[in-house]
Amino acid sequence: MTHNNLEISTLLTKLEIDLKSLILSRQLKNPLMIGIHSGGAWIAEKLHQLLDIQEPLGVIDISFYRDDFSQIGMHPKVKPSQLPTHTEGRNIILIDDVFYTGRTIRAALNEIFDFGRPNQVVLGVLIERDGRQIPVKPDCSGCCITLPTGQRIKLTGPSPLGIHIQSFDQKSSTT
Repeated sequence: MTHNNLEISTLLTKLEIDLKSLILSRQLKNPLMIGIHSGGAWIAEKLHQLLDIQEPLGVIDISFYRDDFSQIGMHPKVKPSQLPTHTEGRNIILIDDVFYTGRTIRAALNEIFDFGRPNQVVLGVLIERDGRQIPVKPDCSGCCITLPTGQRIKLTGPSPLGIHIQSFDQKSSTT
């Protein structure tokens, strides 16, 4: 898929279908869905309704779990995480907007494990792009795309949700 035809509704539908199939095949009973602030939480909110998940939606902010403070600075805009008191033994569906290097997911897993050891974590992302740096890969995605160096994907929202491809100067910007 090219970045010229990224439509939120199409990507959400594909991700919903893939997640439904995975929930059935892995027999995920009573899963807990968790969205990563902020784009992942917006996507998770929509999927939570579409998949009719009964458990309340969890939301996490991974700011204090990041490993790239030297690149992004030491003054994150922290939002509160909202999870049940524990994740011990739970089946979790973790949702993010864009999967790029895998570092956001690594940080999210670290935070989730601070609440307890889940039975399993299924990773769903709206967009998977090239650039993986650590051995983590989504189980489901709305699409996979390749972007030239110097471009990044930015989700805007929450209402309406939009996808924007941004160009940046690599010397002065980080992703």
